[in-house]
Amino acid sequence: MADIELTCKDCGNTFVFTEGEQEFYAQKGFSNPVRCQECRQKRKANKANQDDQNNQNN
Repeated sequence: MADIELTCKDCGNTFVFTEGEQEFYAQKGFSNPVRCQECRQKRKANKANQDDQNNQNN
């Protein structure tokens, strides 16, 4: 298995999906990532903010 280059579905930039990451994802049964690390972090932060706002409104 070799490193592969993927394209982020959010920003369109390419990122490397390393051999080690591929093995980890395979062991966990995950599919290949569709977002680069930066976009994944932004998405996670946005989701956390939305969850906080929803909890405050309840």
